[in-house]
Amino acid sequence: MESLTEKNTNENIETSKHLRGKFSWAVLALIITLIAVVSATYAWYIYNTRRHTTKVQLAAGAGVNLQISNAYDGPYASASVLDNFEGQLNPVSTNYIEGGFQKVLGFTNGTENQPMLVANLFGRVEHSDYYKTSLFLRSNGSTTDIYLSDIGYEDSDETNPISSAIRVGFVVHQNGEDQPSQGEYIFAISDKKNPQAEYNTATGQEGYVLDSTKTDGTTVPFEPYTAAAYCDYDQNTGTVTLNNSSQRLCTLYGADDGQPGTPVQIDVYIWLEGCDEDCTGNLSSQTLRNLVISFAGVVK
Repeated sequence: MESLTEKNTNENIETSKHLRGKFSWAVLALIITLIAVVSATYAWYIYNTRRHTTKVQLAAGAGVNLQISNAYDGPYASASVLDNFEGQLNPVSTNYIEGGFQKVLGFTNGTENQPMLVANLFGRVEHSDYYKTSLFLRSNGSTTDIYLSDIGYEDSDETNPISSAIRVGFVVHQNGEDQPSQGEYIFAISDKKNPQAEYNTATGQEGYVLDSTKTDGTTVPFEPYTAAAYCDYDQNTGTVTLNNSSQRLCTLYGADDGQPGTPVQIDVYIWLEGCDEDCTGNLSSQTLRNLVISFAGVVK
């Protein structure tokens, strides 16, 4: 006959097994919940968990009255192939290039009207997270105002266009060698929409990027330039036509003796704008195969 002590022991064992079973299911449920939470975070934070390698080869073309080079002292020609990029583009964000880029380094629980997990720690990026190079333009004659005539690109997959989240920025320097900057311009290169796009800022609204003056995740409204800011360049006739939205980048000054004028340095940046609703995980296996920047000039 089973003693009272043995009966209590068996009951304790059964209770312990039952509790362990409940605990195992609770842990499993917690893991599943965590996965669901991670999947619900802002689009660019999802994308930021994956390393992305892309090859971007730039070719910058200039109109007939312009010359371009990879170096201040030349050689100059009507076109130039810039440095090939084989780094790993990670989603970064900024409203001001010279203020620096930031990316997410940590997360915390969201509050009311926010996702369950939100970014709360931001930091500076590595140079390998985005592309940067410099080109040099000079006038081969008269003083000339410089405009963009096109930014061409090729997506690796048209159904998942990484171009929808790509930004190209230009920091223009004063005329001469090693001169300070005088302005910058950020362009969205495509009007395509990612089929998996979703709003990804605390505001829940499109058109916000990280404030470069703060590191607490503050976002500010920002509207990049688009193709509307280009000029129209006829390659057959060399004629440049401006519209009301054409954005002048700089002015190149010609030399009185008919020689080429003083060059202007333009720093070129290419990055994935992480605070863009188009920058979602389906782009992580995509590449931007080529990017072609074309300039044109209007003689003053």
